[in-house]
Amino acid sequence: MKTFGWVAASIAAMTMTAGVAAAQEKFITIGTGGQTGVYFVVGQSICKLVNRGQAEHGLKCTAPSTGASVANINAIKAGDQTMGVAQSDMQYNALEGLDPWQGDPFKGERAVFSIHPEPMTVVARADSGIETFDDLKGKRVNIGNPGSGSRATMEIIMDRKGWTMDDFSLASELKAAEQSQALCDNNVDAIIYTVGHPNGSIQEATTSCEAKLVPVTGPEIDKLVEENPYYSAATIPGGLYEGNPDETQTFGVRATMVSSDQVDEETVYQVVKAVFDNFDRFKKLHPAFENLTKEEMTKAGLSAPLHPGAERYFKEAGLL
Repeated sequence: MKTFGWVAASIAAMTMTAGVAAAQEKFITIGTGGQTGVYFVVGQSICKLVNRGQAEHGLKCTAPSTGASVANINAIKAGDQTMGVAQSDMQYNALEGLDPWQGDPFKGERAVFSIHPEPMTVVARADSGIETFDDLKGKRVNIGNPGSGSRATMEIIMDRKGWTMDDFSLASELKAAEQSQALCDNNVDAIIYTVGHPNGSIQEATTSCEAKLVPVTGPEIDKLVEENPYYSAATIPGGLYEGNPDETQTFGVRATMVSSDQVDEETVYQVVKAVFDNFDRFKKLHPAFENLTKEEMTKAGLSAPLHPGAERYFKEAGLL
């Protein structure tokens, strides 16, 4: 009977311990983008580092594929995601209530850290006759799926140029993971993608068929960059993609990690700590991360107020 009592007590103690552990476990979600894009790698990489320390902080991180920038910000605003990756221009527009959040500012938006540069990238079939951005008029163009930062940036450029959807013979709305095949199947003449390089989707397009990168330049682009601090001139290096030996001039944004003031300080602190305490490991997880610096990631492209959890870590690390 004594033995039975000892076993029963042990089981009860184990049950209580398991209950406490379960109560301490907290699930967080990081919104990403299409599975062929760098956003998906960003989220997966961050979650990998967070989950390595789960025994210490109790956080369990997942990073599902999503519609990207706009969809992520909307999900964070609704409380459906803890954090998400978003273009720096979309971070600014959400905070200020600009398109596509016209009149509905997300004042609770909080910046966490900046990530890699993202040039606006246009890829055209070699037989399409497209040599410049203006040559897209009258062509079959995949302008990006609704909810993506690529689509939002494309609409901003179109507005500056006075273009509408009717200026294209076809304006398709394929997701990033679908557009390269559509290009090589000759269903569209060109695709657009605001993304870090090198990128798997662009690699697919340039190796599966004859395709070339098209410069995104001109007076409207120059004025856009001049008027908005979250934009900057950008260059896609030559030789990254088959059949494209020369560099391509364009402009771009930064990928940023955003959250909200409804997410507690400790959660964000632990996510930032997981990345910055394992910075060399993080930089090896994708070629787009190779040239990142901690100092740049604390400020580049961040227009929303810094989340207290991120601010706490940066101050402790001497980065602020």
